[in-house]
Amino acid sequence: MTTVASPPKLPPTASSSRPTATRGPEPRPAETGVWVAIATISMSFAALTSAMVVRASGAPDWQHFRLPPILYFNTLVLVASSFTLASARRRITPVSALDGLTGLYVTLGLGVLFVTGQVLAWRQLAAQGLFLATSPSSAFFYVFTALHGLHVLGGLAGLLYVLRRLRRVVPVPMTALGAATLYWHFMDVLWLYLLLILTIRV
Repeated sequence: MTTVASPPKLPPTASSSRPTATRGPEPRPAETGVWVAIATISMSFAALTSAMVVRASGAPDWQHFRLPPILYFNTLVLVASSFTLASARRRITPVSALDGLTGLYVTLGLGVLFVTGQVLAWRQLAAQGLFLATSPSSAFFYVFTALHGLHVLGGLAGLLYVLRRLRRVVPVPMTALGAATLYWHFMDVLWLYLLLILTIRV
C-alpha cells in the first residue's frame, strides 16, 4: 500500500506577511468647511480694508468722527463669549454634554447681546447725523460692522445647530462642536481687527 505525500508547506511570501495598512484619520468636512469660510471671509475683509485705505488717502471728503462708545462694551461682550465657549467645550466629553450646556447657553446670550449692541451703535451714529450715505467714512463703518454682524448671526445659527445635536445625539458630535467653536473664535479675532482699523481710520 502506497501513501501519498502531502505537498511541502511553502514559507510565507512577502505579500502574505505584509501588515495590513491602517486607516488614517477620518475626514472632518465640518472643520474643512469652516476653514474655507474663514479664508473667504478674511480675503473679503482684506479687500474692503484696502479699499478704505485707498479711499481715505488724500480724499478731501473723508470725514473723521468719534466711534460710538458702546462699541467698546460690545467688544468685552464678544471676548467674554469666546471664554465661555472655550470653557463649555472643555467640559463636554464624547459621552456627555450636560456639564457644558450652561456655557453654550451663556455664549448664545452674549452673542445676541453683541448683535443688539451693534444695532444700538448704529443708532448712536445716526443720532450724530451720520448715515450710510453721509460720507465715505461712515459708509465704510456701516459696511464693516453690518457684514461682521451678519457673520456673527451665522455663528449663532451654527451654535444653535450644535446645541440641538448635543441634546439629542449620542455619542456627542465633537467635530461639529469644534467647527462651531473655531468659527466663533475667528469672529472674535476679526472684530478686534475691525475695531482697530476703524479706530485708526475713521
